Amino acid sequence: MADCKDLCQRLGSDDTDVLRDAAYEAGESGCVEAVGHLARLLCSRNLGVQEAADRALRKIGGKEVVAAVKPLLRSDDAPTRNASMDILRAVGVQDFPTLIELLHDADPDIRIFASDILGSTDSRLAVAPLCEALLKDHEVNVRYQAAVSLGELAFADASSCLGKAMEDDEWVQFAVIEALAKIRDASSVGALVKALDRSSDLVASMIVDALGEIGNIKAVTMLLKRMDASPEVLRNKIVKAVVRILGGKALSLLSAAERERFREYLLAALADDEEDVQDAAVSGLGSVGGEAAATAVLAHAARIDRDRHPERYEHAVAAMREMGLTEALGRALREGGDARRMVALDVLAALPCAACSGLLMDAFADLPEEMRPAAAHALAAIAGEEAAAFFLELLGGDDEALLLEAVSFLGGKLRLPAAGEAVFALLGHPSAAVTEAALDACVAIGGEGLDARFREMFASDEPMERLMAVYALGKMGVRDHMDVIRSALSDEVPDIRKIALEALAEMCGHEEEGLPLIVAGLSDENRDVRLAVVELLGGCDSDKIYPYLEQALSDTDDWVRIRALEALGNRGERDAVPRLLELAGEPSKLVALKAVEVLGEIGGPAAFEGLLRLGAGDDPELVAAVEAAIARLRDEQGER
Repeated sequence: MADCKDLCQRLGSDDTDVLRDAAYEAGESGCVEAVGHLARLLCSRNLGVQEAADRALRKIGGKEVVAAVKPLLRSDDAPTRNASMDILRAVGVQDFPTLIELLHDADPDIRIFASDILGSTDSRLAVAPLCEALLKDHEVNVRYQAAVSLGELAFADASSCLGKAMEDDEWVQFAVIEALAKIRDASSVGALVKALDRSSDLVASMIVDALGEIGNIKAVTMLLKRMDASPEVLRNKIVKAVVRILGGKALSLLSAAERERFREYLLAALADDEEDVQDAAVSGLGSVGGEAAATAVLAHAARIDRDRHPERYEHAVAAMREMGLTEALGRALREGGDARRMVALDVLAALPCAACSGLLMDAFADLPEEMRPAAAHALAAIAGEEAAAFFLELLGGDDEALLLEAVSFLGGKLRLPAAGEAVFALLGHPSAAVTEAALDACVAIGGEGLDARFREMFASDEPMERLMAVYALGKMGVRDHMDVIRSALSDEVPDIRKIALEALAEMCGHEEEGLPLIVAGLSDENRDVRLAVVELLGGCDSDKIYPYLEQALSDTDDWVRIRALEALGNRGERDAVPRLLELAGEPSKLVALKAVEVLGEIGGPAAFEGLLRLGAGDDPELVAAVEAAIARLRDEQGER
């Protein structure tokens, strides 16, 4: 423990390093005798010294710190004054009488500071003196700060005096409204509503916003009564507040007459200049519904720039979906401009119902060609078997986007056997995207008919056809098509051999028939095929794999060896450590570095000792890799 007398002497030094250290020690040891010296150091021009003194005073705390720092509130130096304010905010509650005394100071600035500090005490004892300042101080800025601090404290006890202060200047009223909103008590609602009738339009607007923020349902009835007599701008604010308080669903609980009247107000609010009012109106209209609401929200959504305001656009679309299928959607789809049609399509894309599907199919032919893919996409998202004939007809067209939607729907969603032949025919389409989609759809549909067609295709002289056949038959059930897979493993085209190997992945290590076929590929003349074998083996969860990965370490191609090393590392094969240590001395720098890295991944005593020996080498690059591997092993050991 530092000696306080010694600390006080050091705090009188001219050396900034000594001052910083002494201030730190004074705070750590709680040296009350040093408080006066520390308060003086708050005036230092050296930022480090000032920060050290500030920290120490906060740690020591107590009445002595409050008394020592209080005079600095009158400093003409702003940094010193601000530092003293911050300290008193932190420890002032430890000497409440002094703060109350400051609240009655002759200097209005000091009273403002005191009001501010009291707001940081988190003490109910501060409510009464702040209320007194709010209602009785002759300086408006003191009253304003008292209201702000009562809001920071957020004790319901303050609602009464805050309500009385609503008769003060507008400047104070603004702070009072924010304070009541922060308190969020039922008493706040009463105080705000009571002030509504005698307030200016600006203050009334703020009150309504605060009531919406508080969210107390008690305010709804009173706000609804105010609507008819309110000017348009205020009425729109009331609409926003009511929607915010009730939420969309609760609006349906209003009586039929109230709901009809409120719908008219919502429609009017949709034209407000403020976007948050518009968005609230959209929410409300989505809940109360009706054709007028649907028409208005659809038109509103069409005006929104969806690229700049995607959230607002989606909000409007969601409100339309909440209203369900309306005549407004049908009109927009058949007769609307491009923007309205796109809104209708976006709404319908997540509105599953038979009538919705029918609407999209009926309107499809009359849509501009550039919109038909979006319409097909929307229909595919919501339709079932009722749209099968529609999409089968699309398969006869040549629009790539429409073909992709039709293939995805018929094959991916319905898996419709009747579509098999038509989808199979698209495997010869010039578009690679259509061909790929058709191949996946054929796999999904399956069945004896397509099985036979793919077997026939495998006999083709065209490599691409054989490749597609092997891929499809492998996906449709490798065990049922082993004759094709075996034949494909010896195909003259390397890519076909790779596809056949990938088809065997599910049999890797678990079936006697599968593993020998796979590992035979380690002798393939094509490097890419051998790489495919190594990657496949690395993903096997069998304990029979290690000898084959070790075999791959002797491959003539460095990348095959590196992939085998990675697979051994991922599997944590400690039996491979001796071989890896050999490879770390390889002439191929790429292989040697990877072997060192994998030794660090596998770990264990043998790997660690081997790495230590390798670290004594002359190659700086290899030594750096060894050091990184050893560091990894040490870190992992430390975590255990």
